[in-house]
Amino acid sequence: MGYTIAQKIIKNHLVDGQMKVGEEIGLRIDQTLTQDATGTMAYLEFEAMGVERVKTERSVAYIDHNTLQSGFESADDHRFIGSIAKKHGIYFSRPGNGICHQVHLERFGIPGKTLIGSDSHTPTGGGIGMLAFGAGGLDVAVAMGGGAYYITMPKMVRVNLTGKLRPFVAAKDVILEVLRRMSVKGGVSKIIEYGGEGVATLTVPERATITNMGAELGATTSVFPSDEVTKSFLAAQGREENWVPVFADEDAEYDEVIDINLSELVPMAACPHSPDNVKTIDEIGPIKVDQVCIGSCTNSSYLDLMRVAAMLKGKTVHPDVSLAIAPGSKQVFNMIAQNGALADLIAAGARILESACGPCIGMGQSPNSGGISLRTFNRNFEGRSGTKDAGVYLVSPEVAAASALTGVLTDPRTFGDEIKIELPEHFLINDNMVEPPASPEEAKDLQILRGPNIKEFPNADPIAADISADVLLKVGDNITTDHIMPAGAKILPYRSNIPYLSNFCFAVCDEAFPERARKAGKGIIVGGQNYGQGSSREHAALVPLYLGIKAVIAKSFARIHRANLINAGIVPLTFANEADYDKLSLGDAVELTGIRACIENGKPIAAKVNGEDIPLVCELSGRQKDILLSGGLLNYTKESVK
Repeated sequence: MGYTIAQKIIKNHLVDGQMKVGEEIGLRIDQTLTQDATGTMAYLEFEAMGVERVKTERSVAYIDHNTLQSGFESADDHRFIGSIAKKHGIYFSRPGNGICHQVHLERFGIPGKTLIGSDSHTPTGGGIGMLAFGAGGLDVAVAMGGGAYYITMPKMVRVNLTGKLRPFVAAKDVILEVLRRMSVKGGVSKIIEYGGEGVATLTVPERATITNMGAELGATTSVFPSDEVTKSFLAAQGREENWVPVFADEDAEYDEVIDINLSELVPMAACPHSPDNVKTIDEIGPIKVDQVCIGSCTNSSYLDLMRVAAMLKGKTVHPDVSLAIAPGSKQVFNMIAQNGALADLIAAGARILESACGPCIGMGQSPNSGGISLRTFNRNFEGRSGTKDAGVYLVSPEVAAASALTGVLTDPRTFGDEIKIELPEHFLINDNMVEPPASPEEAKDLQILRGPNIKEFPNADPIAADISADVLLKVGDNITTDHIMPAGAKILPYRSNIPYLSNFCFAVCDEAFPERARKAGKGIIVGGQNYGQGSSREHAALVPLYLGIKAVIAKSFARIHRANLINAGIVPLTFANEADYDKLSLGDAVELTGIRACIENGKPIAAKVNGEDIPLVCELSGRQKDILLSGGLLNYTKESVK
């Protein structure tokens, strides 16, 4: 039996475990990336490990999230990250250089390599044939220190692409179709691998759009082959020497196969408030639009913006619509400035934003009250835009541009003749906004620059013999990390200040939770299915840890968040019988007697609630068991390197 693309890369990087579905494996990591909303914490954790210099082939620190500097906090974090990068062997992408996933695809990603990043959309790298994973900051810190990255060996899903996209149907519609079929939970414990004759019709930026938004499937990651299209893209970036072919074997076997005929796809949108709530534009109808935002790591490439500029050229944005456009990188921004496309966007009435995440993570451009916002982004969770009652629809750049002109949701196929945009033979290469690290000799004399907003991260104690605590919060299905630890312009600048962030923990669900948790001193959270979906932000584990949360009992967990809970020293428990979820209520006293011994010896776990035993499951690898018993990954790592 042959190997899939993912299996080949895993096999070449396997340092622990066996490639058997469901078993934990450890992978050697070639590259890492961080962004500033999660990076500060990751680098504090890296410092605590006591490693002088990163041991990866390439590690890059990006500034792209907290670029709205309304106070000193974000600027101080940027300075801290820049100084620690210089000292410890990390490349530093300065503010203004662009969004981490877009820049990494352009300048650093290499087919066949492994990449983990402290951002859930790191699988964007799968667009050039990398095996790229979103991870918690502590996992990234361990990888930078030379440690392995651990995942559960996933199942393999092949999405077989045939045909070719018709005019005004986009790569965004491909991933929306996959989401429509699989749902936000359908990719859990799976790697999504794209193949078939249709792959050759998609450019690398289009492939990256698809792998980027594959994160919304709950998938471990997504990956495309590295073929002649990939080679041409890297050559245009002046990096042809980085190209290697990466293909699945002809006799590779998959656990699941999904067939999609690209020729049959039509423009679609994900309706509020979930990326899998997908309908065709025709099904939704011509609803009035208040705002259109084009950009984010999903759709801010040169190809995307050139198509938008061509559609807007010589026209004017509808008077009822606010159109905001953010190029994904300085490279894209420079190129559209030089070729006149930027002038076309400005002349049409677009509001040009800097090359950063911006509205996608709630940093500005919140819609009007009750407004309808079309966004080329990857998430439309309730309140993520900064306006709780806004209706956010996820669409392609083509749908976004057409609708910005008409003022209503519009099928771009009604727009006119096909617009043909080709990728350039040579991209503009200027890496002057990427600071290389100091040499090991120079680094010895460098100081780390810290501002007053940077606080120490909380550290868990080893698990006690017994846990006795009240249920401090009960939530439903598909709770996202945005529910647990919101983003947005008011909160993101404090990502390096856990005590301050604790004031906002779960405030979207229950404003009284933070104060209730402080008064209780310790507690338990009860959740439904897919608890912790969405962002990789480890703050969604660290802040509950700071507030005294000892365990989370849920019907099921999202992959990255479950790993983050274990890394933080919080016990992730699932109901043996999902119906028992209904037996727990806010304020119930929960007794987890002998929990430490049960975890240590693999014995059954039960929670005693209102005189009744509720059976629970805590499936852990041997390594995960040791991490929890140590009180989290940082303690475990320190102990293992003694």
